[in-house]
Parts: sequence; structure tokens; C-alpha cells
Amino acid sequence: MNQLNIRNTVRMGLLAGVIALSVSAIGMVETFDQRDIITNVFSLGQLLLFAAPAIVGYMVVRESNTKAYGTALIGGALAGAAAALPIFALLLLTLVFPNIRNQLVNVSPVLIGILTFGSGQIVGGLILTAVMSLLGLVGAAVHVIPDHIGGPLVLSAGWTLLIGMLSEVMLNILRPLLPRGILRALFGAKGITLVTAVVLPVLITAAIVWWRDYGRARYQQQMAARSPAQITRARRVSRRIGFLILLNLPLILGTYLTEVIDNVGLYILMGLGLNIVVGFAGLLDLGYVAFFAIGAYMMGILTSQGALGTVGMSFWLALPICVAASTLAGVILGTPVLRMRGDYLAIVTLGFGEIIRVLVISDLLKPVIGGAQGILQIPRPELFGFTILQPQHFYYIILASVFLALFVSSRLRDSRLGRQWMALREDEDVAEAMGIHLVKTKLLAFAIGAAFSGLAGAIFAARLSSIFPNSFNLLISINVLSLIIVGGMGSLPGVIVGALVLVGLPELLREFAEYRLLFYGVLLIAMMLRKPEGLWPSPIRRREIQAEEQEKLLLQAEGID
Repeated sequence: MNQLNIRNTVRMGLLAGVIALSVSAIGMVETFDQRDIITNVFSLGQLLLFAAPAIVGYMVVRESNTKAYGTALIGGALAGAAAALPIFALLLLTLVFPNIRNQLVNVSPVLIGILTFGSGQIVGGLILTAVMSLLGLVGAAVHVIPDHIGGPLVLSAGWTLLIGMLSEVMLNILRPLLPRGILRALFGAKGITLVTAVVLPVLITAAIVWWRDYGRARYQQQMAARSPAQITRARRVSRRIGFLILLNLPLILGTYLTEVIDNVGLYILMGLGLNIVVGFAGLLDLGYVAFFAIGAYMMGILTSQGALGTVGMSFWLALPICVAASTLAGVILGTPVLRMRGDYLAIVTLGFGEIIRVLVISDLLKPVIGGAQGILQIPRPELFGFTILQPQHFYYIILASVFLALFVSSRLRDSRLGRQWMALREDEDVAEAMGIHLVKTKLLAFAIGAAFSGLAGAIFAARLSSIFPNSFNLLISINVLSLIIVGGMGSLPGVIVGALVLVGLPELLREFAEYRLLFYGVLLIAMMLRKPEGLWPSPIRRREIQAEEQEKLLLQAEGID
């Protein structure tokens, strides 16, 4: 089909416009406008607003499957103009109903100024329509130009926007390394400078083209010429360099960014545990936060120097007890749910998590764990007389714990038990028929996964020196499950990538925390539609997804739904 469907083009454009209108009406555009990507030129709020026409322009041309430049560009411009109509209608409503803010509280004068470029509703609306038409045209052009040209351009634009969005982080990292004059040329008060925004895409595009046309082939030739011993030696050197970078990372990042990395590390630790339960064994656990809470409260009870502290253990003596308590809780949870699967298992584990939360906050156990007041005065860990206080110090404890969890997970994945978990994930009945002991296999998955969560909880309690019930709500379980899905279920690198995306990035954009769950939902929907295997899937999971897609295409080709 090479003809453009005008009705479908307008419909998709209007749908994109409604999305842009919704993003504006709920206050996101105005809030995100406070962070510049290009100083005094382009903001994050404008990116949210103008992404819609560019994306719909690309999608319209892709659906029409046309490579005719004129038709494609006209279709993209038409879709972009249609996307501007809902917002233009809002601008006209503000003229007819000056008190529209009584109903739409976020339609403020600041938002109107952003939408109209400060030119008034009529003139600004026309300018907005022209800009969105142009962006729709650009989106269409990305599809019709050859891939070897469009690919590098899109990647360079994406990297430039990301660097501009995280300019404050980049500036904190580069400040000790570069002279002040160079930093002023690269970064503005907020965002990157206009010169950087022009030069950086050119450099990134050149690097991508060089690697594609020359660097990759040269690298492959060099690798083919190496002996197995040389390849092994090079990998060892790379690992050592990476390990040295990780060891010195707190010196590079500073206090605040190290605090963010610590939070990411705790979620990686929990994610590796839940990945065993959900990713390897296929057991959907929605009460995973319960084990995190048990580890934290055990650390508080055993080490607290406050009124609730009666044992007075050190952090290092209490740590294995916390892990053992969480492991025991995993076995206790696993025992009654051995014959459950799917939705029923999810509901039972959710109930278990809620039981733990209610017990923690209730007056029944208040003399032991403090109730709503929590446990205070949890001492910081000490090692050879040195008290671990700063985020840079806790970084090494968390890093060592993550390495331990990665080592255990990788060994388990490649072991006989790991293969039993994967067989259990595919089909419990067939696995049992093949001689796999379901009771033992399930209990081991729950127990080992709970142990990692308890370890994270114990470190969390010592790091904060006080714990409260509101730190262990259902959202923790949802966050950990989400990062596994986004990263790739069953994938160890995927857990790390998912934690960086869903925990690290929101921490760096903390001023927009009120929209965090909204982005979670959008990201999960997008992942399920476009990349269900995850950002860094395991090879087995990738093959499964590809096999399912190939089977679906084959059935469609044969006319079978």
C-alpha cells in the first residue's frame, strides 16, 4: 500500500494531539519546562509537547508503507497539523472562558505562554500549528530517508537530548576534570549550551558512521586474528579495568550521585532475588517487600541502641541472622502455595506482604518493633575501628553484596537447579512428569530470592539508622517487579539495566517525582508492545519471544488468526 490514507492520518494526528493536550492539562509540560535541555532555547517540557507530532508523523508514514518522498512529507505535515488542533482548541477556550482555570487548574498563564510562545492565543496557536506540522514532516522524513542516514541522525539526536537532560550530572562529574572555561562553553546554568547542542550531534553522528563503516570491520578482523589465549587475556584486562572503575566510582561521582547509586544497588540486589523467583522459576511474587522488611527489622531489633534494642549485636554479626530470617520467611511463604500458580499465586503472595505490613504497623508487636514509630538509633557498621557513615562508604558494602548476588545467581542459573527452575517456568506438569521435585524446587526459589531481599533490607536499615513501616509498602514490590520486566526477565544484566532506568533516572529527576508512576505505566505499556523481551533479555527468553513471533507470522500468512 503506497497511497496515504487521509482519514487515518488525521485520526492518528488528532489522537497524538489529545495526548499532547492531556500532558499539558495535567501540568506536566509546565513542570518539566523548569529543566532546560538547551539553555534558554529548548526545555524538557517542550520535548514532551513536541514529541507527539514527530512520532505520529513517523507512524503515519510507516503504516502507509510509502517511500514516495512527496506523499510521505505531506502525510507527516498533515498529521502534525492535526495534532495541533486539540491544543489550538484549548487556546481558543481560554479566550472564550477566561476563568477556565476553575475547572482545569493546571491551565495557567505560564502554560499558555509555553503553548503560544508568548505571542497570544491566536498568533501563538498558528505558530504552534506550523511548528507541529514541521515536526510531523521531520518524523515522516526519518522514515523515508535511507536507514544508513536516518539511523545515525536519530541516535545522535537522542544522545544529545539525554546529555542535555542530565547536564547537571555531567557537570558534577566533569567539574574536577576540566577547566572552568571549557565547562562554561559546554554547559549553561541549566542544560547544555547552543554550541554544544550543534557540535555534539555532529560528533556523535561521525562516530557512529565511522564505527559502522570502518571501526566494526577493523575490530572484527583484529578479533579474528587473535588466538583464544589472547582473547581470554583481553577479557581479563577489560574486567579488571571495569572493576577498577567501579572501585573508584564514588571519587568520580561525589556524594549525591553516590547516594543515587547506593539506592540503585539496593534495588539491583532485590531485583536479583526476585529474578530467581519470577525470571528463573516463573513464580509471580507480589509480596516480595515482606522479605525486605523482615531483613530490615531484624537488623533493627538486633543492633538498635534505643529503647527497643536488647541484644546489642554488631552489624556484621546480625547480618547473617537477618538473611537467615528472611530465608526462613521465604520457606514459610512457599510451603502453603506449592500447588498454586499464575494469578492465584500472585494473590497469595500479595496477601502475605500485606500481612507483614499490617503486623509491622500494628500495636500487637509495638513493644518489639516499635509499631508506627519504627526502630531508631540503629548503629552504623564498623570495620576495624572505622565507622561507615557516608554514602561513599556504604557503596562498597552494597557493591560487594551485588557481586555476591550476581555470582550466586549466575552459578545457579547454569546449574542443574537452574535448569529445573526454567523447566518449572515453562510447564509445571511436564516438569513434574520428567522427575523434577516441585516442592523442593519451589521452596529453594522462594528461599534464595528471600535471602537476597533480606540482605538488602539489613543494609538499608543500617544505612538509614532508623526504619519506619511506610518504607515497606506494596510499591517496593511493584518497583522491583517492574525493573525485572523492563530489563528482561531471567537476565542478570537486564536487572542492572532495569534498575538504572526505573530507579536511577527518576532519582536524578527527583523534582518530577509526582509523575513517576505515570511514567512507570507508560514505560511498561511501551515495553510490552514494542520490546516484550526487555531491554537486555536473556538469550533463552529472546529465542522464546522470537519463536512466538515467527509462529504468529506464519499463522497469519496461512490465514489463521
